[in-house]
Amino acid sequence: MTININDIIHKAKNKLGINYSPEEKLLRLFKNKKGLEVGGPSLIFSTELPIYTVIKNLDGCNFSTNTVWEGSIKEGIFYNYYQDKIGYQYISEASNLNRIESNKYDFILASHCLEHCANVLKTIEEWLRVIKPGGLILLILPNKDYTFDHRRSITSFEHLLEDYKNDITESDLTHLYEILELHDLKLDVPAGDINSFRQRSLLNFENRCLHHHVFDFKLLNQIFNYFKIRKKYQESISLNQIIVGVK
Repeated sequence: MTININDIIHKAKNKLGINYSPEEKLLRLFKNKKGLEVGGPSLIFSTELPIYTVIKNLDGCNFSTNTVWEGSIKEGIFYNYYQDKIGYQYISEASNLNRIESNKYDFILASHCLEHCANVLKTIEEWLRVIKPGGLILLILPNKDYTFDHRRSITSFEHLLEDYKNDITESDLTHLYEILELHDLKLDVPAGDINSFRQRSLLNFENRCLHHHVFDFKLLNQIFNYFKIRKKYQESISLNQIIVGVK
């Protein structure tokens, strides 16, 4: 018989009437559930928010078989997200998961991914499609004050809505001039000098390194309200803005 120390601690807390921390309550929402992560694996889900340790299973999705973050990957049962835990690796655009049936998953995770998507509302709409009614969506976005985006302004919801109506694709470079002007290269060493950064940015469809949009909690809550997502949790941890909602 396998003894789960976390279960023992939870039962003891219940008996003693001890309140759970917000992080513990969050983990309990994901316990023994099956989900999809877009753009992972992500270190935060095995450290500060160890969701990987409590879920039943997790599949992954990335846009290409070769990425700046993960190197070479391939489709199939190869998504090794935590220790010996393995799920199915999809190779697909974040905004087009048409090979995944609707209402398949209990939750979706995306850490430092949405800012790399040109059409934010189209992407969120697609993520919501593949989770069940009552399913969870957990997003982590960078806090611009701690990143190379600190000189940029927060994107307006109206702009996101315009992108959605115009069906903007991942080849979009609308924000390139703003990015080249305001990007703090001192905080983005891998980007190199301005000429190297410009060349990399022009090839964004291949590498997806650009942050198309800049987020704060006001904008994230506007997105949740637009899709009638019920917010369950919101917290800022250093450079991470974390928000969780229910479909």
